[in-house]
Amino acid sequence: MRPPATAPDSGSFLRRSGLPLLLAAAFLCFGAGVFFPFFHVTKFWVFHDAVSVVGGILALFHEGEYFLFAILTLFTLLFPCLKLGLLAVIWTERTHDLTRMRRLHRWVGHLGKWSMLDVFVVAILIVALKSAAVAELHIGAGLYLFTVSVVATQAASSLVSRLLGRD
Repeated sequence: MRPPATAPDSGSFLRRSGLPLLLAAAFLCFGAGVFFPFFHVTKFWVFHDAVSVVGGILALFHEGEYFLFAILTLFTLLFPCLKLGLLAVIWTERTHDLTRMRRLHRWVGHLGKWSMLDVFVVAILIVALKSAAVAELHIGAGLYLFTVSVVATQAASSLVSRLLGRD
């Protein structure tokens, strides 16, 4: 007796080919986003400065703000890279040990919540700079690239969740 026929998986191409491309795009946008300027600041209409995530974190280190340096490095640089790496591992190992990959994906979901701290920090920084009457702020390419990375990572995580059968 043959098993009942099942409908073809309409998302199989996206999961098979689109997911690795989405992860690669997220990682590339993240890498570029943290090095490109997040914004350009003009103070007193004379002094111009471009601020990137990595530049800002290194400035904290040079100014002796080691606690903030460590927290922002952890949540802004390491957690997102770890999350993207784990999503790639889950995608490549999903056929070997589905139960283990489901557990790992749950852990990635918790990790993702902590890595969103960087988005909160950036929002506070932008509001603080915008409210300063002596500085003019222009958004840079880094903020857009970083935002694309966050959205692509969330989309990839959602696709992995569907792939693991955890809708």
